[in-house]
Amino acid sequence: MNLLPHASSDSAPRQSRGLPRWTLLQRYSFAVLPVAAALRAALLLDHFGFRDATVPLFICASAISTWYGGQGPAVLAVVLSSLAFDYFFVPPLYTLYIAAAEIPYFIIFALFAVLVSWFGRIRRRVEEDLRNARDELESLNRELEKRSAALEVSNKEYLSEAQKLTHTGSWVLNVADRTWVHVSEEWCRIFGFDPAEGAPRWEKRLERIHPDDRLHWKSALERAIVEKADYDVVFRIVLPDDTVRWIHTVGHPVLTAAGELVQFVGSSTDITERKSAEQERGRLRQLEAELAHINRVSMMGEMAASLAHEIKQPIAAAMTSANSCIEWLAHEPPNLDRARAAAAKIDKYGNRAAEIIDHIRSLYRKSPPQSELVDANEIVHEIFTLLQDEAIRCSIAMRPELAGELPKIKANRVQLQQVFMNLMLNAIEAMRDAGGALTVRSQLQDGQLLFTVSDTGSGLPIGSVDQIFSAFFTTKPQGSGMGLAISRTIVESHGGRLWATSNDGRGATFRFTLPTEVAESSSLAT
Repeated sequence: MNLLPHASSDSAPRQSRGLPRWTLLQRYSFAVLPVAAALRAALLLDHFGFRDATVPLFICASAISTWYGGQGPAVLAVVLSSLAFDYFFVPPLYTLYIAAAEIPYFIIFALFAVLVSWFGRIRRRVEEDLRNARDELESLNRELEKRSAALEVSNKEYLSEAQKLTHTGSWVLNVADRTWVHVSEEWCRIFGFDPAEGAPRWEKRLERIHPDDRLHWKSALERAIVEKADYDVVFRIVLPDDTVRWIHTVGHPVLTAAGELVQFVGSSTDITERKSAEQERGRLRQLEAELAHINRVSMMGEMAASLAHEIKQPIAAAMTSANSCIEWLAHEPPNLDRARAAAAKIDKYGNRAAEIIDHIRSLYRKSPPQSELVDANEIVHEIFTLLQDEAIRCSIAMRPELAGELPKIKANRVQLQQVFMNLMLNAIEAMRDAGGALTVRSQLQDGQLLFTVSDTGSGLPIGSVDQIFSAFFTTKPQGSGMGLAISRTIVESHGGRLWATSNDGRGATFRFTLPTEVAESSSLAT
């Protein structure tokens, strides 16, 4: 009869975990002994007429064998108990033959034996699992205790390193007797105490505070004690070697359930380097203020030079036109048309001078630049008209080569007039003695307006091409050295670029670009 449950594949490991370390022979011998004892007791009870007690005895023997012997001995005990029960107590007696009427009785006995053995094995496994779980839990607890201890040590080391890096020390102070509950090693190092000697006395701590800051520190602490509130104070300490350090201390009150103040916990940070940096920044700010003052004085000189340079041109042109007007009026008969034209030029040059003065005044008032949509070609024609008489006197041919239908740009009209005027006047002065040709070109290139002012004069100074745009640099005896510097500033403030190159033959070429979409241009002072 295959009434026994299958043996588990992990029986060996379970036996090794829960059963005594017996040999195989000992375990199977132990399985025989309970059955033999049960048989002896059953025969004795049967002799006295207690045959019904035999079944519990054999079932107990199977359970004991299962409990202490394991799965293999349990099977052997069930088999031996069944054979003994059949041989000695199931008719016909003393044979292994079972009468038909006794088969149900024997089957019930065998099933009970198997069930008891199976329940015993389950109980043994449960107890083994509980025992193993307990052992594992104890082992885990021991491991956790070890790791907790190691972590506590590691945290202390990390905290110590962090305090060293930040120059911050922690502390706990008893308020009643002014004794230290805790001070960290970094706190001791900051205040100049030996960490190996432990927390210093309160009086020693007070001696470290700078005499000029002692009252301030005491007032902050006493106020925090009275108010039972946080306190935050910055003060100086003086170490035994007369080194002065700046300390930032923050304290937090610890109250009882009744609201009584018992302790302060807090931290003290060495902020000497920060204070030194702040003092250095203060000195730098003072130096910046002095430099700004010097720069303002320098700018006043530059602006005066710029004003003299720019206003000289329209005034000179107005004087020339006035002389022409007088000459035309002195003719017999007077040439009124030419005199009227000369007078109109005087008016134009006067307005030009007024515009320059207004522009300079706007810089002083820091007023926003007056930008508008302008036609650059129209400005070139205006400057051609202004400089035409000067060019004729110097035997200079003026050639405009302007591209048609250029887009208008948003810019400061007076400033662009100033740029064209400076570049074209420089070209005329470069050709004043020998004459020549002045050519102004405009074109649209790569989404930008490109303007070119070329002459056939003496050319650029050798080795000084990069310096001609520097303020106060000039190669002319009566030049101010501001025209090109101002022109570059104006062009760059409009988002463009100004540069110069020497021609292959004679003369020089100045080029500058302006974007077709110019944002609100900044003033010359920007």
